[in-house]
Amino acid sequence: MPENVYQEVSRVVDEEVKNVYREVSRLVDEEVAKLMDRTNREVDRVVNRALGVAAPEGFDTRHWQDRLDALLATHRIPGAVLAVLTDGEIHELASGILHTGTGVEATTDSVFQIGSISKGYTAALAVLLADAGKLDLDAPVANVLPDFAVADAEASRTITPRQLLNHTSGIEGDYVNDTGRGDDCLARYVEAARNVGMTNPPGATMSYSGTAYNILGRIVEVVTGRTWDEALKELLFTPLGLGRTMTLPEEVLRFRAAMGHMGDPGEDPVPTPLWNMLPRSAGPYGGISATAADVVRFARLFVDGGTAPDGTRVLSSAGVEAMLNREVEMPDEWFLGAHWGLGWGLFEWDGARGFGHDGSTFGQLAYLRAIPEKGLAIALLTNGGGAAPKVYEALCRELTAELAGVTMPAFGPPEQPPTVNTAPFTGAYKREGFLMTITDRPSDEGVLQLTYEGADGLAGSFDPLVWHLTPVSDSPARTVFAGRRNEKDGWIPVVFYALADGSRYVHFGARATAKSAS
Repeated sequence: MPENVYQEVSRVVDEEVKNVYREVSRLVDEEVAKLMDRTNREVDRVVNRALGVAAPEGFDTRHWQDRLDALLATHRIPGAVLAVLTDGEIHELASGILHTGTGVEATTDSVFQIGSISKGYTAALAVLLADAGKLDLDAPVANVLPDFAVADAEASRTITPRQLLNHTSGIEGDYVNDTGRGDDCLARYVEAARNVGMTNPPGATMSYSGTAYNILGRIVEVVTGRTWDEALKELLFTPLGLGRTMTLPEEVLRFRAAMGHMGDPGEDPVPTPLWNMLPRSAGPYGGISATAADVVRFARLFVDGGTAPDGTRVLSSAGVEAMLNREVEMPDEWFLGAHWGLGWGLFEWDGARGFGHDGSTFGQLAYLRAIPEKGLAIALLTNGGGAAPKVYEALCRELTAELAGVTMPAFGPPEQPPTVNTAPFTGAYKREGFLMTITDRPSDEGVLQLTYEGADGLAGSFDPLVWHLTPVSDSPARTVFAGRRNEKDGWIPVVFYALADGSRYVHFGARATAKSAS
């Protein structure tokens, strides 16, 4: 080997070794700091008990601020805001910056995009109208929207608002159509959705559908005679005092607003080219922006049984119960909960029932979890970075343990994964715009490989994504795998199962996708 090449290789290797050493050292320092913090807090408890001193109650602001700061630094998240409802009080924290290009500091009154958490607000509007006797959740959508149609004529006649709410309508979920900035954007969206296909027959399984929520938004408009935006303000924002929750960019401009950032885990994320890349017609399924405290104030509506903090009845107790009722069993019980209600994912941790939703837009990720019987609600809003889920998982697990005494379950493969016959699962799974190909993976991590790419009009629109699948469990009803792209990724569930008619499906990202005929 020539001397200059040898020297360059040696330099690169030395630099890589130093980088690995620095990363390991940083991780060790962080774990030691966490251990010392836990130890000191436990020592304080033991000493206080021995001396008969009452333990300090409530929310330890300094501890959680330090924890938020440390997690953002570790996972390279530019900024985040955290709000926690506990013991009847809302506590707010902020960390980092709103935009890496400007360095503007994140503050508790900063506004973030909450993405699909918006569906919970749209669901509340629909249930509120049903409460008032203005909407029948179990009558066909066509009763309210006579011109409503999707590509399947029979489904068009039978789909109900309840099926839209609990994601069992079967309507393809990712139909995006920029129908302009006018107040007629949802009417035009629903009209244009006439050719949208189906993932499954209505009622056959749960498959997450943003399209369904836009149809709900249009139903709200027709029933109330107002735009979806106006109905939200009048029926929810104003009575709940949500002064920093909004739907339009011109409203966001009044406040400090977070910029989205994109980047894989372990990378420094970069700002998105635009503040909001979603059209106005995406409002009902993902168009709300808010502070973390306002998101918790909305969640408190369900914690407090339908009343605002001043005692005003906003949603009936029956309406709250209906939204938190276990309507549908999830094929994938880990993504957002084992069941789905009207608008919310529903989970149960150590016997305590809760609800929640995640949200993502281009470069912003949001998380909401609440356990009504514990009086607890947690909202974390972040402005990007592929490792944001790890920040949420750490904070939510620690907060729920400390403030509610419950353990948030972790998902991943067992130490000794079961042996699974993978032959029935290999092949192509296709829905409108997307193709998943499952192939054997005889070496490296996992036993199967999932390749996810655009299809039809989205073919070539993004680089194919690859997950490596490791078995978790196998039963006649379903076979569960844990998937991740690399060691920096968190595990996500991939569930193979069959419908009552025997057709094979994969549940991935809360969406059902049928196996293509060979």
